[in-house]
Amino acid sequence: MSAIRPFRAWRAPRELAAQVIAPPYDVMSEDEARAIVTANPASFVRVSRPESVMPPGSDSHAPEAYATARREYEGLKARGLIVQDPDESYYLYGQKMGAHEQVGLVACFSTEEYDQGLVKRHEFTRPDKERDRIAHIEATNGQTGMVFLAYRDDVALNALLAEGRRRPPEFQVTTEDGVVHTLWRLDDPATVAAITAAGAQLPATYVADGHHRSAAASLVHKARAGRPGRHGWFVACCFPASQLAIMAYNRAVKDLAGHTPAGLLEAIHKAGFDVVPTSLQVPPRRGSATMYLAGGWFLLTARDVPDDPVAGLDVSLLQDRVLGPLLGIDNPRTNKRIDFIGGIRGAEELVRLVDAGSHAVAFHMFPTQMEQLLAVADAGEVMPPKSTWFEPKLRDAVAMHELE
Repeated sequence: MSAIRPFRAWRAPRELAAQVIAPPYDVMSEDEARAIVTANPASFVRVSRPESVMPPGSDSHAPEAYATARREYEGLKARGLIVQDPDESYYLYGQKMGAHEQVGLVACFSTEEYDQGLVKRHEFTRPDKERDRIAHIEATNGQTGMVFLAYRDDVALNALLAEGRRRPPEFQVTTEDGVVHTLWRLDDPATVAAITAAGAQLPATYVADGHHRSAAASLVHKARAGRPGRHGWFVACCFPASQLAIMAYNRAVKDLAGHTPAGLLEAIHKAGFDVVPTSLQVPPRRGSATMYLAGGWFLLTARDVPDDPVAGLDVSLLQDRVLGPLLGIDNPRTNKRIDFIGGIRGAEELVRLVDAGSHAVAFHMFPTQMEQLLAVADAGEVMPPKSTWFEPKLRDAVAMHELE
């Protein structure tokens, strides 16, 4: 059973939301963060990426960086760019990107249930990234970005979300990437009680994106054990799984590990794939991938797929049969010869990398499906790194949760 609770969010007032809400901290470079803050001094990027307002070359993980995040956070409060809602509320956060639309419930979720496995994960976390998020939470005394959760569709909760969308929104903003972001606040006692009750009936929730945020929240709670406050909860937006779409997470390798192009094609065939030239840039189905090599596209189709939630993933098939044994990418988490390219950048980016000579071969994956993600998490397993790319991304500063 899943415990959720309402909270008094810190967020931008309606008339300022377009200036304040910002891309998540981990999808931009330092130069991009500086450009955003220069063009828009009210952007929350000055808190989420404090080096953007520090001298060039500053260490983004130094104590001075987290102290700057705290100062900038308090500065936004002092300028009225973020304010706290008067009552404990639930929120709905909607995103529309082209024809795709998703609306999730923003609430506080239990760190203890996360530790118990009721908030299920599908990725390993890196200690250095955990430490960064812990330091940012401690500096700002809060969670400024939401964890991206999913739940298996529930009739009662879905109906409450649909009802909540009929209310006037707190804000509706179209960001520079064309995504429409809408926030609704649900504060009447009857609705709050109904959502709390419906949430309690969910057998589990699933981390779609934000593994480091949720892990850091759990570790902060342990460190603050015995102290008053709301550190036993973390803020997340939880979407019905049926609404979510995963994009491909593609791969590009810098060399052929001693193979000629013809030799690599033959080796891939021997590794269990049918290999044919193709006009397709995007693979048509599960069990297939497209490969850009020596100026041409090839369709790779696995001749057999294991009946296992992890080994049967397309990213696993490629890693286990091609990237590891043939191209020497033994550990894709640490190997410097491979780069991962989010599907939002399209097949054109793969062509550009190979044609420019920085990479020798690139693979366009078939997207991991939500049901596959849920099955891996239910089995208590983890996916290979960079298995999923969710779009649109949740913006920072939409609804923030302070711990004390």
